[in-house]
Amino acid sequence: MRNVLIDAGPLIALFALDDAHHARYDRLVAKLAVDGLRLVTTWPCVTEASHILDAPLRFELLDWIEQGGAQVFPFDASHLAVMLPWMRRYTERYKRDMDLADASLLWLAHETGMRDIMTLDAKDFLRYRLPGGEALELL
Repeated sequence: MRNVLIDAGPLIALFALDDAHHARYDRLVAKLAVDGLRLVTTWPCVTEASHILDAPLRFELLDWIEQGGAQVFPFDASHLAVMLPWMRRYTERYKRDMDLADASLLWLAHETGMRDIMTLDAKDFLRYRLPGGEALELL
């Protein structure tokens, strides 16, 4: 089973048929699913995607998640102790905000060892580094 992190942008693209990235992520998920795929995300990413999608697509996304389409990895307030320094450092160093959704995915990669990610935020995720200096692999 291949575990792949999924950001809000690809979540939106999977459900919005008119999204410019829909076909790309639809094909990628279908291709990876052949050998076993588990998509993993966080609540900030789900919240962002559901905010952007209009009903009924919002409900389709949430139904899909409820049915196991993606595993939502929980974190609690104590984990912000790891995420907040990253958010501050990337925001100050690059003058470009690291939002909570991105920080939560980087934290999830750090906690679980997952390194593959589906994201439209290539510019951001190409500069993010885990504590050991390792980068994520953008799919």
